[in-house]
Amino acid sequence: MAIALSSNPKIALHVFHDERSASFAALGIGLQSGVPAVLLCTSGTAAAQFFAAVIEANYAHVPMLVCTADRPPELQGVGAPQTINQTKLYGNFVRKFIDVGVADDAKASKWRTVARDAFSATVGVNRGPCHVNFPFREPLVGVAEALPATDSHSPVRMSADTATAAERKKLSLALRAERGLIIAGNGIDQPRFILDLAAKLNWPVIADPRSNCRVAPESSHGATVVTCADVITRHQATAESLKPTVVIRIGDPPVSKVVNQWLARCGAEQIAVTQQPTLIDPDKIVTTHIVGSFNELFMEMSRGTQAKPESEWISEWKMRERKARTALDSQFSKSNKLTEPLCAVTVSESLEAGSNLVVSSSMPVRDLEWFAPARDGVRVFSNRGVNGIDGVVSTAVGVALSSKAPTALLIGDIAMLHDSNGLLNLNQRDVQMKIIVVDNEGGGIFSFLPQAESLEGSQFEQLFGTPHSVDFESLAKTHGIPFAWATTSEELRRELGSAGTSIIGVRTDRKVNVADHNDLYTAVAEALTK
Repeated sequence: MAIALSSNPKIALHVFHDERSASFAALGIGLQSGVPAVLLCTSGTAAAQFFAAVIEANYAHVPMLVCTADRPPELQGVGAPQTINQTKLYGNFVRKFIDVGVADDAKASKWRTVARDAFSATVGVNRGPCHVNFPFREPLVGVAEALPATDSHSPVRMSADTATAAERKKLSLALRAERGLIIAGNGIDQPRFILDLAAKLNWPVIADPRSNCRVAPESSHGATVVTCADVITRHQATAESLKPTVVIRIGDPPVSKVVNQWLARCGAEQIAVTQQPTLIDPDKIVTTHIVGSFNELFMEMSRGTQAKPESEWISEWKMRERKARTALDSQFSKSNKLTEPLCAVTVSESLEAGSNLVVSSSMPVRDLEWFAPARDGVRVFSNRGVNGIDGVVSTAVGVALSSKAPTALLIGDIAMLHDSNGLLNLNQRDVQMKIIVVDNEGGGIFSFLPQAESLEGSQFEQLFGTPHSVDFESLAKTHGIPFAWATTSEELRRELGSAGTSIIGVRTDRKVNVADHNDLYTAVAEALTK
């Protein structure tokens, strides 16, 4: 299989020493392109190394073709080396499992059917991973001969279900509300029709950085894009005054726990629109779930909506957003020293148009959501299917390989160490990557959680702080990757603007980081009360 793939000039081949790293790179390719990478490994525990990425691809609806080599039936169950039971190895985390049987030219007429079934399973209406298992007998080296002739077949159904007439009517009626709110979440490729609709309705759009809707005013089609929802809704009086009567959530929910709790308490009618059949609704607040194409559905809604005059509702959202953003900008301008929130904001603002930004789970994705202003031309990615910190470096490598565009990765130190194998051969790959490592000597997010207050210091550090004492400069040197420390916003901007792939270290203190966040919340609260 490896020889056949590498001999095909139509296929871009990327080799990884570590199967787990390879699987997350495949995840990044599917995440960025919407096209599944073919992920290939040998038999045995190598296939088990794919499991975490398969789980993420399942929950995040990322297409992936997992191809595992296997031992033939006569070597199963007899103690043959590198042999495990690979039948349905990934359980229900894949859309389909296909065992093609031992390679046999007599079955060549079925090969294209198998390939089509596998591809359909991964890119169909319910996108995700598909597992194809390939048992081989020796000899294991051969020549890739001509493929069977193509045959006529039905095209793969890749579009989402069409919303029913009743669902469209319900959505249309909901859009008549005055105090309406749009939540633009991850999964929106073309935001135009959503922003057009919001502008006509004079409804605010709370835009997740991954939604492609957190754009500057000149690109918002007249819509009011809200970037400060987390810090605004932390202020109780403001949160009460901004309660909507209707919420239209498009794509995934926000990352912000504060915003999600506010939505759960607000009592509004809540309609979720997704392109996949699954629904994320842990608070059980969604009253209607519509599955359909975002472009098709919201283009129809926008065309059928007359522009409304500006109301007190949208005016108040604009005023609150303006006050919050001004307060944040003022706080960031008081000191040039890099805090974790300022680091996220600086990275977001500094990237050139056409770049990718990959953010790790835990604090980086939150700091970007909570504090980053609107901007155009940067696509944001994050592994939020199951919110893990494993494989983040490799995911970013996959995004860079797939897009062939400059890619930045904002990552914490623990996540970086968890996937340091993603750095293997990075300086030899055809990518331009900037890896910004926030080194606070441990798990920074736990300093915000009850464990930090309820546990004695040494116990907290042992179980949750988990200091590591790793020298990231030496780690970068091991992989032949240029490294620099940045202590100010200007230094970080300069390093981000340099050519080539490099790692940039930013040192912070976990306890000080909590205080830095509280200072920002206080500044916004004071601004909102004036």
